[in-house]
Amino acid sequence: MRIGLFGGTFDPPHVGHLVTAVNVRHALQLDVVVLMVANVPWQKVGSRPITAAQHRLAMVEAAVADVPGLEAGSDEIDLGGPSYTADTLALLARRFPDSALFTIMGDDAAARFETWDRYQEVAQRSTLVVVDRPGAPVELPGDFRWLRVEVPRLEVSSTDLRARCRDGRPLDYLVTEPVLGAITERHLYEEAE
Repeated sequence: MRIGLFGGTFDPPHVGHLVTAVNVRHALQLDVVVLMVANVPWQKVGSRPITAAQHRLAMVEAAVADVPGLEAGSDEIDLGGPSYTADTLALLARRFPDSALFTIMGDDAAARFETWDRYQEVAQRSTLVVVDRPGAPVELPGDFRWLRVEVPRLEVSSTDLRARCRDGRPLDYLVTEPVLGAITERHLYEEAE
């Protein structure tokens, strides 16, 4: 199997995440792309309040429920504590011993790849995939082999979506209907950060 690991906070998951996942899956002929929900996203701790992991997982499950080849991943939540891609790849390698693993990241994350915990292990355990937006590609660090996949540029950010929720502005077409339903039903993003 060819398995893509697309990790993130997904607070909330939006159409940009889905467009990225389906385009990378198609371009690299992956069997599945797992949108892995971080339990404690260590690089964001202290920068802002993070929505509880079970709510973020429920939103990702809603987002991918009807999308062939995409799955929500709860492994990092199940492990508890801070989430590290190296640990997740080790777990996936044990679960799928003969599979090729691909770590998918946006160009902003790829540019900071060497700040990741045990980034060398991530590079050894998987093929690194950077999602490029149309235009000038980002400069990538180190002596790593990168696959580049270009996806459409969608100016959607989770930060903006949380602010829209608090202000009562519409999220229509920025998140899928099932995600919007999960946000409403769980009363997420109503309080100021």
